[in-house]
Amino acid sequence: MAESSGLSKKDCETALNAFTEAVEQALKAGDKVQPVGFGSFEVKSRAARTGRNPKTKEPVEIPASKAPVFKAGKPLKDAIQ
Repeated sequence: MAESSGLSKKDCETALNAFTEAVEQALKAGDKVQPVGFGSFEVKSRAARTGRNPKTKEPVEIPASKAPVFKAGKPLKDAIQ
C-alpha cells in the first residue's frame, strides 16, 4: 500500500486504521458502507437455531447473533478474474 501510494508506511497505517474504525462505527450504528468500486459492508442478523455437537450428537442451542458481511462490487470482481 505504501509503495503504490507513495505515502510512508506510518501514514498508510493511520489511513487504514481510520477507514476500519469508520466502517466499524457505521456498522455498529446499523448503516451500510459502500466504497465506490470496491463493494459493500453491512450487518446481517442470524436467527437462533438448533445445531448438533459433532462429537456427542447432542442438540445444542445456538443463540441469535449479528455478523458483519462484505459483498465485492463488480469492478473488484472483474479485476480478479
